[in-house]
Amino acid sequence: MKKIRLLGVILKRTKASQFVLGFLGYLLVFAFIINLVEPGIESYGQALWYCYSVTFTVGLGDVVVTTLIAKILSVIMTVYATFVIAIMTGVVVNYYTEIRELQQNESMSMYMDKLERLPELSKEELEEMSKQVRKFR
Repeated sequence: MKKIRLLGVILKRTKASQFVLGFLGYLLVFAFIINLVEPGIESYGQALWYCYSVTFTVGLGDVVVTTLIAKILSVIMTVYATFVIAIMTGVVVNYYTEIRELQQNESMSMYMDKLERLPELSKEELEEMSKQVRKFR
C-alpha cells in the first residue's frame, strides 16, 4: 500500500497526471476534428484509431489523412506524445528510485534497532543479522 501511495505522491508532485489527462483530452478532441475534416475517415472510432496509431506507433499506414488540418493535428499529437512518454519514463524511474530508498531506510532502521539491543539478541538472531549484512556487500 505504501508503494501505491508513493506513486500517487510522485504523480501529484510532478503534475504528470495532469499532463497525461490533458494529452488524452487533446487526443479525443483531435479525433473529433479529424473525423469532421477528413473525407477518408468515416467514423469517430476510425479517427480514434488513427490518433492512437499516430501517437504511439508514429502511423501504421492503414489510415492516411490528406487534409492540411489533419496533417497539422497529426504532427502536434506526435510531438505531444513524445513529451508524455518522456515525462512518464522519468516519473517511473523516480518512483522506483524512491521505493528503493524507502526499502534501504527501513532496512537501516531495522539494523540500527537490532544494534541498539545487541546484548539482548539470541545467537540465531545474530547469525541471521550477519547473513543479511553479507547480502548487502
